[in-house]
Parts: sequence; structure tokens; C-alpha cells
Amino acid sequence: MSLIEHEIEFTTPTLDAQGRIVGRATGHARVFTEGLGHGVTLQLVAIPGGSYLMGSPPGPGYEDERPQHRVTVAPFLMGQFPVTQEQWQALMGQHITRFHGPRRPVDSVSWVGATHFCERLAARTGRPYRLPSEAQWEYACRASTQAPFGYGPTLTSDVANYNGVFVYAQEPSGVYRHQTLDVGSLPPNAWGLHDLHGNLWEWCADAWHADYTGAPSDERVWQGRGDEPYRVARGGSWHDVPDVCRSSTRLPYKASGGGEVMGFRGVLGLDEEGHPAK
Repeated sequence: MSLIEHEIEFTTPTLDAQGRIVGRATGHARVFTEGLGHGVTLQLVAIPGGSYLMGSPPGPGYEDERPQHRVTVAPFLMGQFPVTQEQWQALMGQHITRFHGPRRPVDSVSWVGATHFCERLAARTGRPYRLPSEAQWEYACRASTQAPFGYGPTLTSDVANYNGVFVYAQEPSGVYRHQTLDVGSLPPNAWGLHDLHGNLWEWCADAWHADYTGAPSDERVWQGRGDEPYRVARGGSWHDVPDVCRSSTRLPYKASGGGEVMGFRGVLGLDEEGHPAK
């Protein structure tokens, strides 16, 4: 099986603290398409390497998001969208969701189940798919920004699916949809990734750690001295207030649990020549 590469063009809005769109940037991204059988495909976006400040500075956010530290991330591929129900069905052959629809993200997935999906995808394709590390996930979500959200200093329900009745900054109240949306219904971030804020919490590979003391300075999955029964989820969900949909917000969740707000997306490494890892 081979990955098919093409380029996409997209537009990303930038918000101010009042939730107004103050800019629209045109972006381009390399996208690789993986066939899963029965006409179902998986899209992966090439994320450039670089470094960023992971976590939150003193003051805003929560103590588990500190100490803020610099992390260097190698280039990699990440799912353009959370894994959908049709993708889950194509590979796992089962339905497990609360909210039904082939292009909706698969929900109610445990960390164990998400890991099995990646393992089965790796076995079928011969490529080492896995869940993202926390460092990869936050880096991809920020997309070269250091604001609380990839779109700027706040969110609105025009750019993310969360409980829009609540506000983060000076934006007006928005919509609370009470359910997931089809992936890609709302605008992408500056690297062409959709749904990183809201819709569903997304599993990361890392064990839960109470803060970043001793965290890796690169994109490695962090396991040592962690609480192994609990894993990390990121991004918030359709049910959450905007504060917990920030780029740096972390959630400990039992690996065997699969609540209706839990989903995931996969990643794949790139070799030194920029080709998908084998």
C-alpha cells in the first residue's frame, strides 16, 4: 500500500479578544492519503519541525501546565482530522459511538482502543502509526502561535465546537451544539489541521504526569515516573467551556475509560528526506 501525496490550499481566520475575525491567512500543506479499504481513506498533514514553548507561563492556566519549557520537534505527519466513524469501522469492524455519522469523529474510545487502532493500521500498512506525544499534539495545535488558542486570544463557536454559552475573553456568547460535528466542518488552523479545539478530547500516548518537571525537551512520548493507568487527553470537547479547550490544557483520563467526549488522531514520523517512515 502506498501513500498518495498532494497539496491543499486553505484559509485560517485570526480572532481578536472580542472574537472578531481580524485576518484571514491563506496556507498550503502537504497531505498524504492512506487507503483503508472499501473506499475509505485517512488524510495526514505534514507538520514542519521546529521549537516552541510548551505549557503555560506563571499566572494563566493550571499548575499541571507548568513549568513552561522549550521543546524541539522533528517533522512528522498528523491526522488532518480526528479519526472518523467510517475509518474506525473500516479498520476495527465495530460501532461504539454515541453520535452517529460516517464523517463524525469516533467517540467513546478508550486509550487502549485508540492504541489498538494505530497498531492495526501499522500492521496493515507497514508504517509505524501511533498516538501523538503530548509535545507533538500541542506543537501541532499551536501551529507557530503562543496565544491561548491557535486562532488567537479567544475562541468563538464559529471556529470551534464547544459550549459556546461560556466565554473566555470579551467575545459574545455563541452556540452550544450538545453534540459532535462532522470533521472539517469548521476552519483549520495555520497548518491545515481541523478540530484541535473542541469537538472531542484527543488521546496522547504519554502517561499522566502532574506537571512538566523532568519532561523531555523533544517530541518523545513521556512515560517514566508517570501514572501509567492514566493517560493524557488534549483539546476539550463539544461539552466543555472554552478555558479547557486551550492549546496547553491537559486532562488525565483512565486508559481503559472511553467516555462520550473522547476521540483521537494518529501520527507518523518522517525520515530525513521528508518521506513517511517505514
